[in-house]
Amino acid sequence: MKVNKKTLAIASVAMMISSGLAQAEAYKASTEEHPIKMVNIDSLEDQVKARMEKGAFGYIRGGAEDENNLRSNTESFDKKFIVPRVLQGIELKNINLSTSLLGIPLKTPIIQAPMAAQGLAHEAGELATARGMAQVGSIFSLSTYGNKTIEDVSRASEGNPFFFQLYMSKNNKFNEFILNEAVKHGAKAIILTVDSPVGGYREDDIKNNFQFPLGFANLEMFAKQSDDDSKTGKGSGISEIYAQAKQAFTPEDIKYVHQISGLPVIVKGIQSPEDAEVAIKAGAAAIWVSNHGGRQLDSGPSSFDVLPSIAKVVNKRVPIIFDSGVRRGSHVFKAIASGADIVAIGRPVLYGLNLGGAQGVASVVEQLNKELVINMMLGGTKDIEQVKKTKLLTLRDLEE
Repeated sequence: MKVNKKTLAIASVAMMISSGLAQAEAYKASTEEHPIKMVNIDSLEDQVKARMEKGAFGYIRGGAEDENNLRSNTESFDKKFIVPRVLQGIELKNINLSTSLLGIPLKTPIIQAPMAAQGLAHEAGELATARGMAQVGSIFSLSTYGNKTIEDVSRASEGNPFFFQLYMSKNNKFNEFILNEAVKHGAKAIILTVDSPVGGYREDDIKNNFQFPLGFANLEMFAKQSDDDSKTGKGSGISEIYAQAKQAFTPEDIKYVHQISGLPVIVKGIQSPEDAEVAIKAGAAAIWVSNHGGRQLDSGPSSFDVLPSIAKVVNKRVPIIFDSGVRRGSHVFKAIASGADIVAIGRPVLYGLNLGGAQGVASVVEQLNKELVINMMLGGTKDIEQVKKTKLLTLRDLEE
């Protein structure tokens, strides 16, 4: 039988598609479920690298361009110092980590930052993370690009509060659909991420030719219900997903999200005092200071370096959530002393998820809590309110 070139080309494409689907279906994530022991948070990264698929690990760990911003996020904490205080009459057993956010009581000032595609780290993905954060009395945040639906997360949370992070789409039908789902299933707030109109230039993803092996559950659900042919994750690169997201953000988007959902809108990705002021005037219920964990603008400042100037402008009108680079209890202390009300962690949660499931997530928060308590004791502070009133020192202060 004579086979023409066109037939061969079609067969070749079909084989490539079949191969890609087979690889996606073959992706095996961790199924571990147990507490994890650690000396510190940093020690987890190499353990995860040794056991996770290369492309998935690169997607989770990687930062933008030369990763200067990724490194400076953590290194910047070393520029300020906690003054040891004594004679304060504080006993370790009386140190209190409890606080609140938007009226929600918390056992720790540490919450989980929203992160996409948690099924890369663990078979149970976002469901395990939600259970882990509930275990430590804190808040889970589900990304639009999660591998589990809002309904599934709500069920797994068993009444524990959770937030929903919205990556706005260019398609308002999707925005309204997903916000209604968040309201329907009990989300307590909407996190509107505004620092990602495009994805940062992440070289690990390029070198590994990374494509998501799993679909984004909420996008898949919308596609099925509306016959929408947008990318839903599986077999796509991150740039293809970002291409569908809204780019031209304005203050009106904050009002729009609140109008549709009726929920408090937390504006995430604020890195300048000017943007904080604009967001508050547009109705933001909280400001989330973040540079996306060094995954966006590599030439930008560290998140910790911009926090004090933003806190000064916010002036306690709304709560401030802070993330990017947090790896120690001392970092949590310093962030709160510099104007944050709540501190969020990202990659460490995924590392704990990979190594120990829900209990591994809890172990990560417990490690930071343990270090935070020690820093509070040695810094002469018995509760979070006292940490907020603490003045940190800089090298300039020590030289004067």
